[in-house]
Amino acid sequence: MSNSDCDSSSYSGPEYKNFRQITRDRLLHEMLGSAKTGSSKSTWKVLIMDKLTVKVMSYSCKMADITQEGVSLVEDINRRRQPLPSMDAIYFIQPTKENVLLFLSDMSGKSPLYKKYVKEFMYYPKFSPISRELVTHIRKDTKVLTRIGALREMNLEYFAIDSQGFVTDNERALEELFGDEENPRKGDACLNVMATRIATVFASLREFPFVRYRAAKTLDTMTVTTFNDLVPTKLAAGVWNCLLKYRQTIENFPQTETCELLILDRSVDQIAPIIHEWTYDAICHDLLNMEGNKFVQEVPSKTGGLPEKKEFLLEEHDPVWLELRHAHIADASERLHEKMTNFVSKNKAVQIQQGSRDGSELSTRDLQKMVHALPQYNEQIDKLSLHVEVSFLFLRN
Repeated sequence: MSNSDCDSSSYSGPEYKNFRQITRDRLLHEMLGSAKTGSSKSTWKVLIMDKLTVKVMSYSCKMADITQEGVSLVEDINRRRQPLPSMDAIYFIQPTKENVLLFLSDMSGKSPLYKKYVKEFMYYPKFSPISRELVTHIRKDTKVLTRIGALREMNLEYFAIDSQGFVTDNERALEELFGDEENPRKGDACLNVMATRIATVFASLREFPFVRYRAAKTLDTMTVTTFNDLVPTKLAAGVWNCLLKYRQTIENFPQTETCELLILDRSVDQIAPIIHEWTYDAICHDLLNMEGNKFVQEVPSKTGGLPEKKEFLLEEHDPVWLELRHAHIADASERLHEKMTNFVSKNKAVQIQQGSRDGSELSTRDLQKMVHALPQYNEQIDKLSLHVEVSFLFLRN
């Protein structure tokens, strides 16, 4: 999808924001920030989420970001929680029957879990439209109704994996759409979810795309068009229907097309699944058992004891990762070696440390230089050593 220069686009204006920043701003300011109203503006709040919305949040925001928006505690709606009757709560949950019943259980009766007469704020990411039955169920409990400050759709059903990419968490899509046994019912349900989630990307970007796809073509009048043939058409129609609703319901959503969405299926590039990627990014996901951008690895203990488990993040705040992620693994290894060599040759703390190991005594002047170089030394060596350790793991495998 290309960026648009249209005034209604998310990219207009003096400050460019990448995809993850836009998602982060929506979660922090549109959702958490909007709860800072009236008497609740200065108070700390509890954020309650389910398993899926936790993933949506964690891909774009850190705990420090959430805390800065006035959230002191994050809770799982499915777990037993300690009553905090003096605190307001924000619910960011899917609009399922189970979640709504848990929410009502939290806030009903004479002793609700959270603050009694100050309003709640409940958001849901629109993984499916909230049913009239559930809305009616909420309205029936008048005590709970007085405690709800807002009930809003976020239209945010994707995981922002980096500044330019996202996933929709449809792990079984290939099986349900292109499996050996056709099941149109399951296939249609899968496509509806995919279309809704893809459309929410454009809701966040404030972009209204031309939706382009390859239409199904039959070889002759005797050939039956299969469900597999219709997948791009059905997906395109589903996305387009969602976008038309957004054009009418979302404030400042473009009224004319601003960009293009190109829908392709695997038949366009059949060789890709059987060719192994040798980029640094691909090898990391193959060999490090990563969960998102995080992996856990054993490292030598600083005290000389047993190896310790340490959590590492490969993220865009790391300049080494940004530089090497799309490089071939052989090229990435060479660049890492050069970086480490240059670092050792230019950093005063490393040079002085090496000099002390050779048996020479450190002067007061040397110690002063080391102290000045240490903050930069620690930050740089942590980042470089992480990637050196990763490349060493690749060599062992």
